[in-house]
Amino acid sequence: MAARVATIFGGSGFIGRYLVQRLARRGWVIRAAVRDPEGALFLRPMGHVGQITPIAVNVRDDASVAAAVAGADAVVNLVGILYERGAQTFQAVHVDGARRVAAAAKAAGVQRFVHVSALGADSASPSEYARTKAAGEEAVRAAFPEAAIARPSVVFGPEDDFFNRFAAMARFLPALPLIGGGETKFQPVYVGDVADALAKMVEDPATAGRTYELGGPQVYSFKELMELLLREIGRKRFLVPLPFSLARLQAAVLERLPKPPLTRDQLELLKRDNVVSGKMPTLADLGIAPTAVEVILPTYLSRFRRGGVQQPRQR
Repeated sequence: MAARVATIFGGSGFIGRYLVQRLARRGWVIRAAVRDPEGALFLRPMGHVGQITPIAVNVRDDASVAAAVAGADAVVNLVGILYERGAQTFQAVHVDGARRVAAAAKAAGVQRFVHVSALGADSASPSEYARTKAAGEEAVRAAFPEAAIARPSVVFGPEDDFFNRFAAMARFLPALPLIGGGETKFQPVYVGDVADALAKMVEDPATAGRTYELGGPQVYSFKELMELLLREIGRKRFLVPLPFSLARLQAAVLERLPKPPLTRDQLELLKRDNVVSGKMPTLADLGIAPTAVEVILPTYLSRFRRGGVQQPRQR
């Protein structure tokens, strides 16, 4: 019986590495379609010899995308950006790139296509990130109507850029900012649960054509998440409300950095709650019980505790 082949665009990213591991355990042969194959070699030990192969792909290039999906049984598109740099614009990646991958998959006769969007995707959003995520969904549906779409909330886990970032700030700063007063609501979802959901969407034909909103078991305000973080790392810090007007001035400067911690477009996202709507299927519909933040944070934030040993992030 021939092995099933899955091409995962963005396979070396935060969510991608967990999905690669899960599909490899299920016997899939994996092509990790990434911009830097050398940097993705850490994926190989997740499977047996020859099971996982990083390949060079640019979602803005027709030929490399077509080559990546040729002969694949399933394709997953995880590619996304949080800020723009050069040719890596929201339009180019979230919309044009998603359309190109979906169209190539359809032309190649791929059976299952899964596209990862974001919970804040909304064509009417003031955020270009959210608008292009919504446009990307539409582009995928037009090219591959049977695609399954996932919209995760803030994803957390050992390699996340949310809790790790603020925990690092808390080691050196006397205070943490509560943008907009810290009232924005989030429903953080564990990266392992997201990967399990995507694996189910890859393998279960019943998920075809459906959009899933992926959130954790509890809703928190931004302030509550910062309080939880500080308790976990055992540090006392002031939580200072920062009005959106002042945050916007800061973001105008910070977004010029090579890897900006905050942009004006991200501020627009923070003005809206990031929780499941209750109108679409969720993790529960995929048979997955969401994991609580409190269960996972201790497994990777202990290094930020006073006197803790700084450990490299898991790859």
